[in-house]
Amino acid sequence: MLKNILSVIGAIAIIGIIVAYISFGPKVSKLDPAAIGLYMQMAEDVMNTGDAAASMVKVVPLEEGVSTEDAIESIKSVAAENNMLIVNDTIMFRSGEKDYAGNTTRHVQIISLCNKQIAREFMDYSKAFGAFMPCRIILMEGKDGAYYLATMKLDLMIAGGHPLTPEMHKMALKVADTMYEAVDKGAKGDW
Repeated sequence: MLKNILSVIGAIAIIGIIVAYISFGPKVSKLDPAAIGLYMQMAEDVMNTGDAAASMVKVVPLEEGVSTEDAIESIKSVAAENNMLIVNDTIMFRSGEKDYAGNTTRHVQIISLCNKQIAREFMDYSKAFGAFMPCRIILMEGKDGAYYLATMKLDLMIAGGHPLTPEMHKMALKVADTMYEAVDKGAKGDW
């Protein structure tokens, strides 16, 4: 009896694999080779934390003694070294101010960076890329009073769909490397 039950379960599993392959195999084979691994890692992160946004963001705390001014100067320095323009620098909230509801705010500042040539190439490739531009870094004061820098992880933008052309892949990696360098150096006040 157990042997028959296991045989039925095995048959159902094999049928499921065949159906999945027929349904998704051709589509999956067109994706960048790294795509499935990236989506699996994102799914694992979401299941572990319950926070989809956190799985798509790189957050780095400012090191002790690094001022917000030093962090911002470092970000701007990295941007300039890597041919990225600062297209916006907005303080949304200042620490200790009251918002419209009378709540005390924590510091939130958003720095937006862009390389116009790369932006044009990617929007020509897909209009959807425009919604992710410009690249942003947020400097925020946490509930704990510490400061953090955060930027989007760009892995899925780079390798989550069909493979980019070699030229576009190189440009995308340059942007990602610049954003991560800006966050890492900003957290250290390194400029």
